[in-house]
Amino acid sequence: MDKLQTGLTGQAEMIVGTRDTAPRVGSGKIEVLATPVMINLIEEAALDAVEKALEPGQQTLGIHLDVSHVAATPTGMKVRATAELVGIKGRTLSFAVRAEDEAELIGEGTHQRVVVTAERFSQKIRDKARR
Repeated sequence: MDKLQTGLTGQAEMIVGTRDTAPRVGSGKIEVLATPVMINLIEEAALDAVEKALEPGQQTLGIHLDVSHVAATPTGMKVRATAELVGIKGRTLSFAVRAEDEAELIGEGTHQRVVVTAERFSQKIRDKARR
């Protein structure tokens, strides 16, 4: 975690397709970008910001999102999510996040991820599955 520092940024982009709409993912009835899909893009941006700075064998897991979805995006439009690492407390990373389509801001908020050792975390999941 020595390479992690505030100010790291990442981004992720997509073109909204019919598979990305609210009716398709079960989050509404109007053919616009679904909130869960926007959130996924935001998480991708946060990963992009920090994955290159992690030690071998480390990964991050999302643990908290506080995001507004303030504007609708039709199919065919590009969406870009950005994330900036704004805080590090122990293993918890805090990000300021935004999503914009070609016309306007569509979402913003905060996101937290925790750094884990992949093998140790995977073992916990395997142990849990055996219960």
